[in-house]
Amino acid sequence: MDWRELLLAEFDREMATTRKLLERVPMERADYAPHERSTRLGALATHVARLARNPGMVLSTDERNFATEDRSAFAPLETRDALLATFDANVASSRAALAAAPEAKLEGTWTLRAGDRVIFSEPRALVHRFYSMNHLIHHRAQLSTYLRLLDVPIPGMYGPSADEPL
Repeated sequence: MDWRELLLAEFDREMATTRKLLERVPMERADYAPHERSTRLGALATHVARLARNPGMVLSTDERNFATEDRSAFAPLETRDALLATFDANVASSRAALAAAPEAKLEGTWTLRAGDRVIFSEPRALVHRFYSMNHLIHHRAQLSTYLRLLDVPIPGMYGPSADEPL
């Protein structure tokens, strides 16, 4: 298996798992938060759906600058259909970018900044790992905790779950 096949296999598996979780988000409870400082359920689910665009963004740009982005584009999605449509479109575009990327592209540098402040500047392969994949998986785990607290059955992610045993 070459590097691209490995990245795509992992991407496909993690996105399929993520979609199973997003399918169960009770958007009628979008305002739910387990703690006053916690993100609301709808905003967290939206964030997870939008994080699926990061691999494609990292491969098609040299940087992201939070200071120049239109923050209105980050409003929470309101329906499960919108959540899944956003996620599916982001997965498709990121998968296509990963499938087409030459190895040299992963060796290049990608930068995240807030105005003039550089948050990090790393090789794209590392950025794909921690900013794209690990970031999404982290927030997916948060989302699974919210769903557990709402008594929504959790799908198996890395094997069976308590709600979906063998």
